Amino acid sequence: MSYFSIDSIKDRTFDAIVVGSGISGGWAAKELTGKGLRTLVLERGRNVQHVTDYPTTMMRPWEFPHLNQMPKEVKDANPIVSKCYAFNEDAAHFFVKDAEHPYVQEKPFDWIRGYQVGGKSLLWARQTQRWSQFDFEGPARDGFAVEWPINYNEIAPWYSYVEKFAGISGNKDGLPQLPDGEFLPPHEQSCVEKYFGQQMAKHYGGTRPIIIGRCAHLTKPNPIHFQQGRAQCQNRALCQRGCPYGGYFSSNATTIPWAMKSGKMTLKPDSVVHSIIYDEKLGKAAGVRVIDAKTNEAIEYYAKIIFVNAAALNTNLILLNSTSHRFPQGLGNDNGLMGKYIAFHNYRTSISGEYEGFLDTTSEGIRPNSSYIPRFRNLLKQETDFLRGYAAGFNSSRITFNDRSGMGEELKTSLAEKKYGNWRVGSHMMGETIPKETNFVALDPNLKDKWGIPQLRISVSYDDNDEKMVKDYHEQLTEMFTKAGFKNIQTHDVPNKAPGLDIHEMGGVRMGKDPKTSLLNNWNQLHACKNVFVTDGACMTSTATQNPSLTYMALTARAADYAVKQMKAKNL
Repeated sequence: MSYFSIDSIKDRTFDAIVVGSGISGGWAAKELTGKGLRTLVLERGRNVQHVTDYPTTMMRPWEFPHLNQMPKEVKDANPIVSKCYAFNEDAAHFFVKDAEHPYVQEKPFDWIRGYQVGGKSLLWARQTQRWSQFDFEGPARDGFAVEWPINYNEIAPWYSYVEKFAGISGNKDGLPQLPDGEFLPPHEQSCVEKYFGQQMAKHYGGTRPIIIGRCAHLTKPNPIHFQQGRAQCQNRALCQRGCPYGGYFSSNATTIPWAMKSGKMTLKPDSVVHSIIYDEKLGKAAGVRVIDAKTNEAIEYYAKIIFVNAAALNTNLILLNSTSHRFPQGLGNDNGLMGKYIAFHNYRTSISGEYEGFLDTTSEGIRPNSSYIPRFRNLLKQETDFLRGYAAGFNSSRITFNDRSGMGEELKTSLAEKKYGNWRVGSHMMGETIPKETNFVALDPNLKDKWGIPQLRISVSYDDNDEKMVKDYHEQLTEMFTKAGFKNIQTHDVPNKAPGLDIHEMGGVRMGKDPKTSLLNNWNQLHACKNVFVTDGACMTSTATQNPSLTYMALTARAADYAVKQMKAKNL
């Protein structure tokens, strides 16, 4: 029996363990296996294989029982996830249902999750922008949070590295606040979007550019993308179903198959991570405790290095639940700050209008992104009564309608003929929120999930800075729309819209220079447990205004490179 036990432990021992298979977890798997490490990837959800497990991807609208609309009883049973724009019949199977994975809302928070291999990389909006030095130096300059332990120059080569593999379309715009990357050909702006950009250049010089959005779509694949088995984006705009062409970046289409091809990866879906095992004698993490999602069987896996990439809030949960004699408050949580300083992006407000020009023109096809207005407030100096700023999307389309007059054959003919009205224009704000100690997550002391793991208690809300930013966005975009000659301008705000639907929650295990005020160092290592790395949204010290996923990819590749070098040098 002792030999059996030894063999069993040997079978459960790897060079590295990665917790989570989403955007950052997939990159950790790719990088670690590519550097020769036998890597175990643990995913709490079911297995989803590229193409094979996209059941709705080729379905036509009339093939859905309710024409892709969710029935009222499903919405009533899922009041949180049903708020998400993509929760329809074609993608509902990729979303966590409310009753299956409860959590405690100390303050209203709409937590949107995707528990399967690939995580939310199957569902993300695929918008990708680099951070700039303005963003990395923001906390130190503007006096909030703590200083970032890295700068743009340190991460820029890793942005390039992941962009080339993932495939990012965009235009080289030469903007210091939004550095250029390794781009595939950009999508084309509509005539109204180009016109808006020209008007902003006329009225504001070069301070408020309107550029085409940068997104993780293969507009023109390179050889590396063909090696991944991917093809050109078809502009179907059905991305949330899973793309059978691999036209957009997802873990399922790219990093996970690439890691599997190495022969070094073991993938275990249906593996709910309970906690990280800490070895008191060795003074480092020894492995991971897992509960089988189907059988409730507890099992332990062991490795020299561990990457925790369970998505921001679940990463906080796992580390807080990883208690020991050395770490009674959670692994690496000597300063008691773990779970605190959660931040997000404020998406709750928008503006709309109409343009009466270009009535001889309309747009053709479906584009997977919009135009983009990079941050322009408080960029070079503090000029408002709020900290930081916002970016914004901008889109345009012709208003369409049908003539419903007449009867019989005349009505049938008129309904089949699409008529065009003015151009409809719109913008939505993506505001940076300020990390603060009162925005936190914690383990509920009483409530547990069906695997006996404490439920997460979330206490996150807007503050006065957010309200001032919303007001400024309304004022500035109204002014910009007016200068462009747009009509029927209307602002829209939903002040009771809870945080969370941005799906950009960050923080809780932030990076920093000082172990007294942060949890991770400049290599994404826990200050107090050097063989544990965190490179998903939990590691973020601040949020900037850019979509965060590209930064997670770059941080992960950088940390994995460092971790392997340290392991080979026997420093881990």
